[in-house]
Amino acid sequence: MDRHANRAVIGAGAWGTTLALHLAKHGPVILLARDESKAREIAAARQNRRYLPDINIPVEVEVTADPTAVAAASELVVFAVPAAGMRSSAQRVREHIPSDAVLLSVAKGIEHDSLMRMTEVLADAAPEATSRIAAMSGPNLALEVARGLPASAVVATENEVVGQRASEMIGTRSFRVYRNRDVIGVELCGALKNIVAIAAGAADQLGFGDNGKAGLITRGLAEITRLGIAAGANPLTFAGLAGLGDVIATCYSPLSRNHTLGVELGKGRHWKDVESTLPGVAEGAYTVTSALSMADRLGVEMPIAQEVHNALFEGKSVQRCLVDLLSREQKDELAGIEDWARRAFAARSEIS
Repeated sequence: MDRHANRAVIGAGAWGTTLALHLAKHGPVILLARDESKAREIAAARQNRRYLPDINIPVEVEVTADPTAVAAASELVVFAVPAAGMRSSAQRVREHIPSDAVLLSVAKGIEHDSLMRMTEVLADAAPEATSRIAAMSGPNLALEVARGLPASAVVATENEVVGQRASEMIGTRSFRVYRNRDVIGVELCGALKNIVAIAAGAADQLGFGDNGKAGLITRGLAEITRLGIAAGANPLTFAGLAGLGDVIATCYSPLSRNHTLGVELGKGRHWKDVESTLPGVAEGAYTVTSALSMADRLGVEMPIAQEVHNALFEGKSVQRCLVDLLSREQKDELAGIEDWARRAFAARSEIS
């Protein structure tokens, strides 16, 4: 390929490869792998056999490990890397990003030490591109999208022009893209729902039943909504595609790595033994500590996240974690949410 592709995807995992396939329907795409051996393997097979077996990669996708290739991406640069690698990935390609390209984060996590969201990490690593950064999230199981099944997502940015550009470049009839100005809410939804999915997988393995699982998921959504509101998010975002939509997909699908992790924990396995066997990164395991740190900073209680952390890192059995959750005080369902929501709406009214 002569590298006239005007779109690039950073990260050749399941979601990055899927988005490269999707974008290739409209023209050439650069798919940037983390190292040369990975790039050669995918390019030779024309498949990403580890993450998307039996899905062919068209010739419109150039697979490379050369960061200078990103210079051709004058329209769109998608960052589809694990949250822990976002900063280093941005630094790797920063000097090659075209001055007018939209930078789109599709990573779902919180940076461990800084507690920054992914668009904040991008802006910190590439400050000259701050006004052109957006986030995309939603119920997007990679294998289903790669197979062309219907899906939806939401692009979040306060810059309406950037949001319009991103949605037009990515959206199709089978992959509907909506817009939302609530970047905080959309990104926190994407990061925090993975924690709930781990709990949901454990509940499935332990035979909670549909009623018990539905209750767990709903209370999980309530606690991530509390944290989101306290962080300045719009409460309604958590009822949208990035919130409820992604929670449903991630908590119920066997294609979800976080749900799979929960199932394995429910079998009595330990995180350190499960980690290397998963088909990709279970972001919830890497996000839960940061989420609890953020919750502590903002004065928000997150009992489900705390028990997920206990199961992953404190050696507490999943059975005991779930029993302790069931033993908690029964109180007002909307405790805290209504007050935070009123304050959030009042703050927005003052700004407007």
